[in-house]
Amino acid sequence: MKRQSGFTLIELMIVVAVVGILAGIAWPSYLNHVRTASRADAQGALMGLAQAMEKHYTQNGSYAGAAAGGKDDGAPEIFPTQAPLDGGTARYNLTITVGSDPSTYVLRASPIGAQAGDGNLELHSSGIRAWDRDNNDMDATDMCWSKSC
Repeated sequence: MKRQSGFTLIELMIVVAVVGILAGIAWPSYLNHVRTASRADAQGALMGLAQAMEKHYTQNGSYAGAAAGGKDDGAPEIFPTQAPLDGGTARYNLTITVGSDPSTYVLRASPIGAQAGDGNLELHSSGIRAWDRDNNDMDATDMCWSKSC
């Protein structure tokens, strides 16, 4: 008698089940990692935009006119309008809001696309950092960029 070599159907089903379980565990972890990395990218973009705002202030004596079209609110004219800055799929839109006092501003990164629902990130001219984790209005518990404040 000649002996057949190979895998049985049961062995293949077990391998498929194990791979499915591993993928079910790994995929959500991967998506969370991508979301966290994109948020860190947006935080870096806000810091870069803050530097551009300081340069604008040095040249013009106020933060007014830093947004597109020389306005006080909207997409930046002095910096890229989306994060990540190095290209790729946009995950955040960047905006500027100059306060009624032209020596103050709020920079905002609003999540878009696959990042939507992650909450807005803000950086104020006073150095306050905020992340609206629960997508409600900003409150005292949102005044940092960490998972918990």
